[in-house]
Amino acid sequence: MTATHSGTDSGTIRVPAPEIDPRGMRVIWLLLIAAFVAILNETTMTVAIPHLNADLGVPPELGQWLTSAFMLTMAIVIPTTGFLLQRLTTRGAFLLAMSLFTAGTLLCLVAPGFSFLLLGRIVQAAGTAIIMPLLMTTVMSVVPPHARGRIMGRVGIVISLAPAIGPTLSGVILDVLTWRWIFGIVLPISIAALAIGAWLLTNLGETSRAPLDSPSVVLSALGFGGLVFGLSQLGGAHGAEAATEAETAVLSQGAAIGIVVAAAAVLALFVWRQLRLARRDDALLDLRVFRSRNFTVAIVVITVISLAMFGTFTALPLYLQNVVGLTATESGLVVLPGAVMMGLLGPIVGRIYDVRGPLVLLVPGTLLVAATLGFYATVTEHTPVVALVVAQTTMSIGMAMSFTPLFSASLGSLERRFYSHGSAVLNTLQQVAGAAGVALLITTMSSVSATGVAEGLSEAAAGAAGTRTAFLIAALVAVGAVVSACFIRKPADQEGDAPALPGH
Repeated sequence: MTATHSGTDSGTIRVPAPEIDPRGMRVIWLLLIAAFVAILNETTMTVAIPHLNADLGVPPELGQWLTSAFMLTMAIVIPTTGFLLQRLTTRGAFLLAMSLFTAGTLLCLVAPGFSFLLLGRIVQAAGTAIIMPLLMTTVMSVVPPHARGRIMGRVGIVISLAPAIGPTLSGVILDVLTWRWIFGIVLPISIAALAIGAWLLTNLGETSRAPLDSPSVVLSALGFGGLVFGLSQLGGAHGAEAATEAETAVLSQGAAIGIVVAAAAVLALFVWRQLRLARRDDALLDLRVFRSRNFTVAIVVITVISLAMFGTFTALPLYLQNVVGLTATESGLVVLPGAVMMGLLGPIVGRIYDVRGPLVLLVPGTLLVAATLGFYATVTEHTPVVALVVAQTTMSIGMAMSFTPLFSASLGSLERRFYSHGSAVLNTLQQVAGAAGVALLITTMSSVSATGVAEGLSEAAAGAAGTRTAFLIAALVAVGAVVSACFIRKPADQEGDAPALPGH
């Protein structure tokens, strides 16, 4: 690849642009595989929980903890990764993450009962929470600015493809085998990744002796953990009748709202403490990353797009099953073409970003997402499945055009010393946005559906009405992402580093 620089008398000259360190690329490939397996595992449980409830003899409100505990652990661990990735070497962080994930998967596979299965899910989540921030921090640290879009495109494949494949894979496995095979298939891949990492992985960058502020850890756990858990329960509280057993709430609506409010108050204390600790570079999660306007705007758009994506991945299958009448496997197949399209577009979008910058991708990408949500706001119980497949594929294309430039532009706007904290902020807010998206769409769907049934509508018609209202709200929220996308720019250190195209 080449970069263009100004000469003195000879005008423009061409000099080689720095290439990616082969050692760093090897680490990135290992992390991509690990992240794909971890996120795939995270999304298989929703379909499996009814089977687990029956096989293990546990009530739905208890079985739901297999997903709630996973989300809760992720929300607690991810904010600490900014600190962890400063203290640990790349090799140490990878081995810690994959050891936890592998141990948790093994425990789930051989679990004799619900308690051991729940413990295994918690251990899995602790490892998963480290992998994604480690992957993004590594990409930013070892990939030259001119190639970050291309590599972030591969990260986008992981983030988009795994959540869409997970429920479908789980449904197929449960139709043919037992729930243990969900973990039995993942375990060999996890062991192989751990073994290869232990054999080939080398350390990248340098560690620092960052101090650990214990009160910040407690505030972070209570704040982010409480917020994600409360939001997840708020969605389930309204969804007990209209949703599947997997969405049954552990807590009442009032208790869930109370937890969200309390968590928000704790987070305010957490933010105050981080701002004070940042004055002497001791923050657990350094919020000085928000001094970058480009980072802040990009994070806002990421949060909105994540809210729409996770909310859709939960609400759309409920509509397909409860209103259209498809099976769990069939509903998974509806979203699969879009997920495959996102995977295929990832590297292409990354290369376009490297050459053209974010606006040419972000504005049409966010418009496609908002337009698809607007279409979902018009569905009925008679909407053709083919139209839904086309719509979801269109939305997936929009998300593919959005995530890669957002990841690259947001983290690329930070100083190198803030990469790990920026990655932690990004992944934390994605978790919160996902929980908020599920809560917003499921609560709206269920409450409107219940009202429709009470007014004499059929369950299918009432469910369609709830779906339309939920996606109308999501579409209105997505308009904010379209507007904000217009203000995101390619970071200064990436300008001029892209390879020149013929004629440019």
